[in-house]
Amino acid sequence: MAKEFKRYMITTALPYANGPVHIGHLAGVYIPADIYVRYLRKRGREVMWVCGSDEHGVPITIKAMQEGTTPQAVVDKYHAIIKNAFARLGISFDIYSRTSSPMHHKTSADFFKHLHDKGVFIERTSQQLYDEQVGQFLADRYVTGTCPHCGNEAAYGDQCERCGTSLNATDLVNPRSSLSGSAPTLRDTKHWFLPLDRMQPELERWILTEHKEWKTNVYGQCKSWLDQGLQPRAVSRDLSWGVPVPLPNAEGKVLYVWFDAPIGYISATKELSPEWEKFWKDPDTRLIHFIGKDNIVFHCIIFPAMLMAHGGYILPDNVPANEFLNLEGDKISTSRNWAVWLHEYLDEMPGKEDVLRYVLAANMPETKDNDFTWKDFQTRNNSELVAILGNFVNRAMVLTHKHFDGEVPAIGPLTHYDQQTLAELPRITTAIEDNLESFRFREALKEVMNMARLGNKYLADTEPWKLHSTDPQRVATILHIALQITANIAVVAEPFLPFTAARIGQMLQLDAPQWDSAGRADVLPQGHKLGQAQLLFEKIDDTTIQAQLDKLQAIKAHNQRMAAKVEPEKPAVSFDDFARMDIRVGTVLEAERVPKTQKLLKLQVDTGIDVRTLVSGIAEHFAPNELVGKQVLVLANLEPRKIKGIESHGMVLMAEDLDGALRLLQPSSPMTSGSTVG
Repeated sequence: MAKEFKRYMITTALPYANGPVHIGHLAGVYIPADIYVRYLRKRGREVMWVCGSDEHGVPITIKAMQEGTTPQAVVDKYHAIIKNAFARLGISFDIYSRTSSPMHHKTSADFFKHLHDKGVFIERTSQQLYDEQVGQFLADRYVTGTCPHCGNEAAYGDQCERCGTSLNATDLVNPRSSLSGSAPTLRDTKHWFLPLDRMQPELERWILTEHKEWKTNVYGQCKSWLDQGLQPRAVSRDLSWGVPVPLPNAEGKVLYVWFDAPIGYISATKELSPEWEKFWKDPDTRLIHFIGKDNIVFHCIIFPAMLMAHGGYILPDNVPANEFLNLEGDKISTSRNWAVWLHEYLDEMPGKEDVLRYVLAANMPETKDNDFTWKDFQTRNNSELVAILGNFVNRAMVLTHKHFDGEVPAIGPLTHYDQQTLAELPRITTAIEDNLESFRFREALKEVMNMARLGNKYLADTEPWKLHSTDPQRVATILHIALQITANIAVVAEPFLPFTAARIGQMLQLDAPQWDSAGRADVLPQGHKLGQAQLLFEKIDDTTIQAQLDKLQAIKAHNQRMAAKVEPEKPAVSFDDFARMDIRVGTVLEAERVPKTQKLLKLQVDTGIDVRTLVSGIAEHFAPNELVGKQVLVLANLEPRKIKGIESHGMVLMAEDLDGALRLLQPSSPMTSGSTVG
């Protein structure tokens, strides 16, 4: 039998403060956590949900270097963007803190010092790359060089992004410092390591024996790491930005970001409540980490190992990690700007917070990677939120105002169909509960929509709009039942669609009912006065969706241009060689395709000297009628050459873009044919 807990401690992965939050973060971590926490609160359970910005580590310092500012300025900027966007979407943290806070620095330093004083750490001296010009050790991302596996000359010190191979900075061929551009040297440096290998037996017992109920993807990844054998892991590094190692003679060393970031959950709890210990040290507290799959090892092996080594802390009872969300068939990438950024969505789609929440919850990557598309976004809004949920609530409200002056009518004798319909309310409510308790959020949301479908079908089958003149008592019963279904929806939809649930509550004049109201047929008493009806959702048109697709297409085109390789410079020529070229402005008089070819056009061009024939391989880029009358640049003294039996006297000059498109080189304004270029 599952253990009953007195309270819940919920954490979500700390978003990294070197950029905004995107829909992949939301679907993987924050939407499921918000649904679960809102559900727990509505059930009256004691729960605390903490999160905050992860503000240390090398990517922050690199971002600061790129933007010509300080690490603190970078994290201040993105912390504000992230925190504000979460609030606008209704993500209901109890606290959203940050790891640059004094409380976090002290908590992390104390945690490290406690482990150090217990003799937990191993001290090791190893050789690392050092920039002599700058005078500092180089973190992996501060080193670039040639990948020893694929020859990529722009590989990083921790990974080659071309072939995907994990690297050590010392593996690179011809390594270079990103700080000075110089070749680094090797120097000895001392660091502290968490001996995960010594802790493996305890971790195996805890994970493989006690937590077989974890999601398959979580349990499987943990088992894979354990099967490979755990190795000691450094908890410090040479860097100027971070929590300083709290030991003498440790100048220039900070806590490794993977070590201090999860301690951020504890420091945020301390910041929020003087009773923080009951949430972290009382066995009657259930600790749950919501994360993406790239954080499984840190939250299921490394952070628990830290808590075990410290002593006195509870361990996570579940880690319901999700897989990844793709965008329009391509992996979301912050470096390529291939994402739907939350703060931009909120600006561009005002009033549609719950539409995004709904689509991401309905398409949540719980067991496998899923794909977000704007067409699916539009379809789910129009066909589900508008046509099912919004339509039912609107009909129930409008008909009640029309026939009963906006008051809940009296319920009369129930038909068998009425009884069947009402019996579905507790069944659906129980199904929602079971799915939420098991972290099956997609299935839970389907059941919420099934309640709206139930109401729609009930109204369609009973047709109260046809009965009022002949059987008003029957209409009263039908609308009474429809309003009870609406009130149930206001309760069960709140964890998923908080803004919508609040609007339904406002229409029903219902003050934030708790979960125990769900499944009942007496939420609204007879004679209860309703508020005014309002539309919950509006259709999204093709123009709105096309604007988003065009935005992504522009990003893709930009990325393709950036990824394209510029041709290397050709060998130098003398000025005299250049001066021998006769480049003139010419006007195209005639243009036609060369028969039996795909690429060739035959042009008649007025060069100012004469009218001559040129053969140019541009037929795949320009139609003949596009060129007639245009001015072009012609290399006039190129030796004549026969092409497909046609003698070509010169060359039309073109430029090839990085995306492969050809562009005519033309004067910026009309010029006399024969004008020279030089």
